[in-house]
Amino acid sequence: MSNEQDNKAPATTPNAAPVATVPAPAVSPSKRKPALLAVAGITAAAAIAYGVYWGVVLRHYENTDNAYVQAPVVQITPQVGGTVLAILADDTDVVKAGQPLVKLDPADAKLALERAQAQLAQTVREVRTMYATNGTLEANIRLREAEVDRMRSDVARANEDVNRRQPLVATGAVGGEEMKHAETTLAAAKSALAGAQSALAAAQEQAISNKALTEGTSVENHPNVQRAAAAVREAYLSLQRTELPAPVSGQVAKRTVQVGQRIQAGAPLMSIIPLEQVWVEANFKEVQLRKMRIGQPVKLHADIYGEKVEYEGRVVGLGAGTGAAFALLPAQNATGNWIKVVQRVPVRVELNAKQLAEHPLRVGLSMEATVDIAEQSGQPLAAAGASARSNTTQAFDVQTTAADRMVHDIISANLGRGGATHVSGAKPSASVAMSQPG
Repeated sequence: MSNEQDNKAPATTPNAAPVATVPAPAVSPSKRKPALLAVAGITAAAAIAYGVYWGVVLRHYENTDNAYVQAPVVQITPQVGGTVLAILADDTDVVKAGQPLVKLDPADAKLALERAQAQLAQTVREVRTMYATNGTLEANIRLREAEVDRMRSDVARANEDVNRRQPLVATGAVGGEEMKHAETTLAAAKSALAGAQSALAAAQEQAISNKALTEGTSVENHPNVQRAAAAVREAYLSLQRTELPAPVSGQVAKRTVQVGQRIQAGAPLMSIIPLEQVWVEANFKEVQLRKMRIGQPVKLHADIYGEKVEYEGRVVGLGAGTGAAFALLPAQNATGNWIKVVQRVPVRVELNAKQLAEHPLRVGLSMEATVDIAEQSGQPLAAAGASARSNTTQAFDVQTTAADRMVHDIISANLGRGGATHVSGAKPSASVAMSQPG
């Protein structure tokens, strides 16, 4: 067995042919040097070109992509409480100023207006009576004065009779009874004169008291009438306010009111965003504000439109503080582990109205803003505030105008002008006014 193993020779493989290795040709230093010089030259040229470009162009611009569209949010709140009968606008709807948005149940307000109308009519008539009483009291004074004059004549005549008879009593020409009768007549005349004078004084006092209530005024301007007229205006406005108009034109957002809901005055129902009044709030680092000035031009791009749409704007103001200063939880910089963080300050940018109309924006959209700071003639941002802006609405003017017209009609009707003397003559004005929008 061992012999068989010894006789077996290991298998031999043929030797592989040797592989010839060719050494890489060595690059001579004379050829490597021009390539390195070319790379270095290109790099240096690029650096110089960028430096020139930065010095000529880039250093005159400040850029940020931390910019967002902002707009005033007009909250729709009722001025009176009531039950919602109709909702005439919903989220995303575009509305015009004065367009009705919500209607409340007007039943209670109508009843209150009718009561106020009746009270005004009654007050006008009462004040008219006061003015008419002035004439009556003056006539009564004249009557009392005439009576006093007559009583004085009676006293003088009775006194003369007594004086004439008194010397004749001693001679017996006039009896004692006759003399006593003359004296009684004189006493009665004096008593009647005193009564007439008291009546005259009372009439004068009454006239003065009544005149004090009317002196220096007319029926229309009397305080009682003005108070009742104010109650009519208030009731009329409460009725008109059961229909809520849009104070501005814009897009409806954040509607929360529902039909049938009982709401209180001041409760938020929905909001209107006037999209033509949007602006951009660009948050620049504080170190970027050094050369910014009021009025500097701004180029803006919105992510929603991309680079193909470019807005032109201008710097109009700087925020009152950094975003961190107005945060819900402001930073506590007095702690021991303080780390300085570069702050950002909101810069207000006004947009071109024509471009905004062509490419509308929505609140909160991201923007990229680039400010051209080459022009330095404007006021520094930190030293100047934004120009005064005022937002007004005429959506409610028709209400006060119609209320004044209603008051005038009621007063005129109850002064007897034109033959109308009853309250219902003024009520058609209320129904006509209610049919007017807003």
